[in-house]
Amino acid sequence: MTQPRIGIIGGSGLYQMAGFVVRETKRLDTPFGEPSDAYVIGELSGRPVVFLPRHGQGHRISAPFVNYRANVFGMKLLGVEKILSVSAVGSLKEQYHPGHVVAVDQFIDRTKQRKSTFFDEAGLTAHILLAEPVCSGLAKTLFQAAKEAGAQAHEGGTYLCIEGPQLSTKAESFLYRSWGADVIGMTNATEARLAREAEICYATIALVTDYDCWRESEEAFSAEKIVATFKQNVEAAQKILKLAVAGLDKQPDDCSCRHALEGAIITRGEAIDEAVRRKLEPLVGRFFKE
Repeated sequence: MTQPRIGIIGGSGLYQMAGFVVRETKRLDTPFGEPSDAYVIGELSGRPVVFLPRHGQGHRISAPFVNYRANVFGMKLLGVEKILSVSAVGSLKEQYHPGHVVAVDQFIDRTKQRKSTFFDEAGLTAHILLAEPVCSGLAKTLFQAAKEAGAQAHEGGTYLCIEGPQLSTKAESFLYRSWGADVIGMTNATEARLAREAEICYATIALVTDYDCWRESEEAFSAEKIVATFKQNVEAAQKILKLAVAGLDKQPDDCSCRHALEGAIITRGEAIDEAVRRKLEPLVGRFFKE
């Protein structure tokens, strides 16, 4: 039986890592527009992998303007069943130091402008459960891989997702700390929502690059400093991903994420707009077979 493809969404450079065998690159057009870049398809740790640079090659696309829907929908079209996400974050707690890795399991979504659902048109209504927004089995695999790679890893944590591209004010940073959030970033909550609607398992390794601006003893940081620190984390991220992909053999291929739309589609079959049904065929087609 053909192994299911594993998707990796993250920064540039994965396809240059030792052990990643590139087979082809593929550009897709989706009903939601163009993804951030071409998908790089190959093998890692002996398993089929699809890689996509979230912000495009050279980091051309800022977080608020990433076409998250096209990115995830493209993964679905390519047969991806599990997505491993890599993300740079700021720390909201003293114990999460730069260079640490957090296998987050919850999100607080503060985004306002971006599209974070495939079901935004009249004609088909679906309400997925999102109480546990991360695939627990996939997150466990990432956490264990991080430990095996020698990283200072934290299992579980809440990711506060802001719109960007600006970073937080001090008042906002202190507010988010008061809510109990652990790390702060601009991307992963949106990806997690869409992956669940697409019935794709999703988990992320959050790489701490800095303390957010709440930590007054720290010197002010710049975008350049954040990028430089993230580059230092790339090698660790590559080790973690290689080990995680290899470790997926120990995880069952089927889990509740793969059935997220069961019972979630509210619209009666005869009332579904046919154009919307065709558009969302890769997501909902199995529910409306003749």
